[in-house]
This record gives sequence, structure tokens and C-alpha cells, in this order.
Amino acid sequence: MSRTSNSPRLPVTVLLAAKNEQANLPRCLAALAPVERVVVLDSHSTDRTQAIAAEHGADVVQFSYAGGYPKKRQWALDTLPLTSEWVMLLDADEVVPDALWTEIAEAIQTDNAPDAFLITKGFHFLGRRFHFGGFSHSAVLLFRRGRARFEHLMDDPANAQDMEVHERLVVEGCIGRLMTPLIHEDFKGLQAYIERHNHYSTWEARLRNGYLRDGSYGRSTIQPRLFGNAQERRRFLKLIAVRAPGEPLWWFLYHYIFRLGFLEGRPGLIASQIRASYIAQARAKCFELGLKTRRSAAAAAAASTNGARRNTPTTAEPASTLAP
Repeated sequence: MSRTSNSPRLPVTVLLAAKNEQANLPRCLAALAPVERVVVLDSHSTDRTQAIAAEHGADVVQFSYAGGYPKKRQWALDTLPLTSEWVMLLDADEVVPDALWTEIAEAIQTDNAPDAFLITKGFHFLGRRFHFGGFSHSAVLLFRRGRARFEHLMDDPANAQDMEVHERLVVEGCIGRLMTPLIHEDFKGLQAYIERHNHYSTWEARLRNGYLRDGSYGRSTIQPRLFGNAQERRRFLKLIAVRAPGEPLWWFLYHYIFRLGFLEGRPGLIASQIRASYIAQARAKCFELGLKTRRSAAAAAAASTNGARRNTPTTAEPASTLAP
């Protein structure tokens, strides 16, 4: 079914975040025919991203990040004239299979349907779908328009990543779960994958540094709960891991041993190593940020002390009085 056909559509608008995604975008867009509208949120791509989106009948909106909150997707939710009852969030390296569209159609037409749905991002890596390793995760990706907002974790500078990546949606209402996973597979290669995670680790380090310094994980966030939904449980475990010694090793053991990543062969080993490396980089960058903070505080304290000394008036000693 093409986007120009007159077939009935699901009352869903897909917000698709992209930047220089010509390698992934055709597969993603080709699977979005069942919905009313597709909006590609582009960050001034220099490849064929805009042309490919237009060829598939999608709207293209340019986003320029000036820093702070909101980032790309929340900006779209706040700014664009969205009319569909439901909104779905996707990345360009994700494909919605037919079975998931069937499940979505049934779920949103059910009486007393939840206000949002968790969907699993099925992890594909080095050309294969992973069945082991625990790399797939669930997040709220489908929700009623106006019933969810991205959490406000921190205010990033203008040169930081402009899209929500690890920020989660805070939902007003109940959350259900869809069982069919997305196909999450990046065709831009391992170099791009590692470079992207280097940027993610910089963001992660800033977030961790703020949490370790202030004890707060953000201004408006999901609640960490061990027995909550998948997002809440993931946040709870993450706040424990932040302070755990040897965290990179624990993540490697979790994915490769405890979640049987070794059954995926060499790709499972590589994915587990990259995960551990990402955590190690985030912790190293967080340590560096802490050093800079302490050095700045020490320099400020020294400058304040020196200034106070310079501003303290000296008292002349009284002349000695000779006895008559």
C-alpha cells in the first residue's frame, strides 16, 4: 500500500527523527503506509534524506536546536499541528512489521484502550537479529496525542545532540504493552554506530555528573521503581549502577554471560564489548567533569580569599608613649 492510495488509514501520526539517514530511511518509510501522516523531523541533512522523504509522501520539517528544553521530538509535539488521535515515535533505523501494525490496529480500537503503549525495540546487529544478550528494550513509543511528554533531565548546550535518545516519556494515564517488536537495525555500519555512542556517552556523563553532584536525575522525570513498568524498572537499576564499582565489567557480564549473549557468536561478543566500552567512556568523562568542577570551585575559593585579604584595611600600630 502506498501513501498516495485511498485505503483506510490508522488514526496515527508518525514523528520520524532523522539526520543524514539515506541509508536507513527507505526501509523505514516503506513500512509506514498504514498511518494517516508521516512527519520527518530533519536536522538539516546534507544527503538525500529530504528527497527520500518526499518520494514516500512524508512531510519534512526542519529543526534547529538552540540548546535547552525541548529537543526535537518534544518540540514537534508542542509546535506542529497534529490532528491524529495517536502519535508514534520512530527512528530512521526502525521498521514496523506488518504484525505490529495489525496489533496496533486492534489495540487502539479496543474500548477503554490504554493511553500509551510500550513497544520493544528488537535489536539487530551486524546483519542478524539477536535472540540473546538482553540488548532489546521497551519504551513508550505510541500514545494518545496530548497524554505524554518527554522528561526534562537537563539543559544541554546548543552543540549537543538535538534529539531525545535516552529521555523517556512521562504518560498521563495508563500504559499497556504491545507484544510484536520493532525491527531495530542500522545500515550505516559499525563505525557510525560507535561514533554515535561516543556522543551518547558524553551526554550520559553530563547527566551522571549532575546526579552525583545534586542527587537529582532531572527536573521532570519518570519515577524509578523496581516493580514498575519497563521504563521505571530500567531507571531504578540505572541509578544503582551509576554508583557501582566495576560497572563496565558488570554490564559486559550481564549481556554476555547472564543474558546468554555468547550464544550469538562473535557479534554477541562485540556487542557486549561495545556496551561495556560505552559505560567506561561515560564514567571516565563523568570523572573528568567532576575534576573540572572541583578545580573551578578551588580556584574560585582561592580568588575569594585573596580578594578578601586585599580588601582588609591595615591598622597602624600606635606610637609608643614615653614616660615623663
